[in-house]
Amino acid sequence: MKLLATDGFSDTGTQLLEEAGHEVMIKTVASNQLTNYINTNHIEGLLVKSSTPLPKAVISEMPSLKLIGNCDRSSDHIDLDFAKQKNIEVFQAEQAWSNSVAELTIAHLLSCMRHLKDSNREMPLEGDQNFKALKRSFSGGSELKGKTIGLIGLGRVGEEVAKKAIALGMRVKFYDKSTTSAELELDFYDKQTLKFQLSSSSFDEILSTSDVISLHIPKTTAYLFGTKEFQKMKSTAGIINTSHGTCLDEVALVKALDNNDLSFGALDVFEDEPQPPIQLLMNPKLSLSPHIGGATQETQDRIAKELSNQILSFLNQKT
Repeated sequence: MKLLATDGFSDTGTQLLEEAGHEVMIKTVASNQLTNYINTNHIEGLLVKSSTPLPKAVISEMPSLKLIGNCDRSSDHIDLDFAKQKNIEVFQAEQAWSNSVAELTIAHLLSCMRHLKDSNREMPLEGDQNFKALKRSFSGGSELKGKTIGLIGLGRVGEEVAKKAIALGMRVKFYDKSTTSAELELDFYDKQTLKFQLSSSSFDEILSTSDVISLHIPKTTAYLFGTKEFQKMKSTAGIINTSHGTCLDEVALVKALDNNDLSFGALDVFEDEPQPPIQLLMNPKLSLSPHIGGATQETQDRIAKELSNQILSFLNQKT
């Protein structure tokens, strides 16, 4: 089979596919040229990210296409229903993202609790002239040990955040509609393991008792967090969203921060990407990143390996 990767593909996955006798072409192709390129080169498999949209109008013009490997966490850029209608298999890497998103969540938490986001902005500008003043400004941070993190959603990413929080000495609470308890196993470099039991809390308990709340839920059609939820949280607490921009009312968040109803916030995902509103970008109480939760080399290797193995398994079943 001849496959085209339009947004790059890790050598790990490329090697697996090529060793099985398949050809992998890695080439950036403009959206308006994609159909012609695929038909001209008789491409049967596409490996894409969100920068390569595959709506019905595009898929319908690719009669040779047999499978799509989605290298992104979201599948919004692919018309899944139409692909299924055309008997095109769509593969998704489900396992690859958890650790990198969890690490970024903890990074944002540390950035907020120890004022690193502010220090990183001000030190390059004033560090040589106002070192002592900046030291006073950014002193008084808080340690994570002993604090309570409330997780909304305990799927793969939520579990990884829980493990890292436990390792840092935090208390972990969670709310998840689909589970009431969980057993977590922490793996250490020397192959030792520790197991922890968690029991779910009510949504309101998470709101009222957490020092920080972190969202790890599927995409929603309505806000899960808005003014009402922020008002139930501690004024010293913060909220982190590395899941989906639609989970949280950004206007209400800015208002809560400006009114000191919340202490801090951190966002890796936004309602309007790639153009978040200036009110978010300029708010000094927010730690921000441009949707890079899964943007590590290790994650890309895992994505490529997982997709390649799924594709090979599918093709082997067909022969």
